[in-house]
Amino acid sequence: MRHDGFWLLLFPVLLMTGCSRLTFVKPKMERTDGEQIAQDYTVRDSPEVKRRQAIQSTLSRSMQRMQSGDLDTAAREAQAALKLDPSSVDALTMLAVIEDRRGQGAKAGELYKRAAELAPRQGMVQNNYGTWLCSQGHAAESLVWFDRAIRAPGYPTPAVALANAGNCALSSGQVERAERDLRQAIKLDPGNATALGALAEVEFRHQRYLPARAFIERRLAAAPASPGVLKLASQIEERLGDKAAASRYVRQLRAEFPDAVDVTTGGNAGS
Repeated sequence: MRHDGFWLLLFPVLLMTGCSRLTFVKPKMERTDGEQIAQDYTVRDSPEVKRRQAIQSTLSRSMQRMQSGDLDTAAREAQAALKLDPSSVDALTMLAVIEDRRGQGAKAGELYKRAAELAPRQGMVQNNYGTWLCSQGHAAESLVWFDRAIRAPGYPTPAVALANAGNCALSSGQVERAERDLRQAIKLDPGNATALGALAEVEFRHQRYLPARAFIERRLAAAPASPGVLKLASQIEERLGDKAAASRYVRQLRAEFPDAVDVTTGGNAGS
């Protein structure tokens, strides 16, 4: 089974600007009637600051276009930013997200990988490439990149990488590692929907149905339902003998996701 929220894509804050380095032009000192008068200082941005600002503005336009659904223009803007700085991790990530949305998975993967290789100490970038690998069926390989994300200094959301790693480990049959990473994710972020859903499945696989119910209820409280979560919830209630609760989840699944298949049996619990 695969859970909703499995592919949490968090890319770096593309448009956050730091303090600009300014170039100060020192004026000449002039004497007037025996006094030294300092002319006003001229302050201007350095060429490097102007270049960074241009990249940020271009990426801002790219993001706006992507959010409005104009993926072709968004891609052109991201490519323009990348032309200004071929090593820009933000531009590579932006373009990767756009290519993913355009259905160009292979191109997106190459871009995520380039970004990850250029920024080995940026946890979110490592997480992105691990996420892409796992989405392509390379679950075992993805764990290496999630581990790098978790170890990255200053990574503000390690629970995200831990939850993703746990999901991928579960997908590749590494149940012990999955449970370890998922419980650590919950310890750091008790409301992490990805980890809660995956832990419900871990407990379900171990035939520990009461803990599975507790986790799936927490998962449903943490984020909107998905087909996979509702299927799993129904299966858990079936094992616990609560036919009425199981039927409620099936009715909710059919009402909210009429295209979902195999609503009463096991199988893929992905979104």
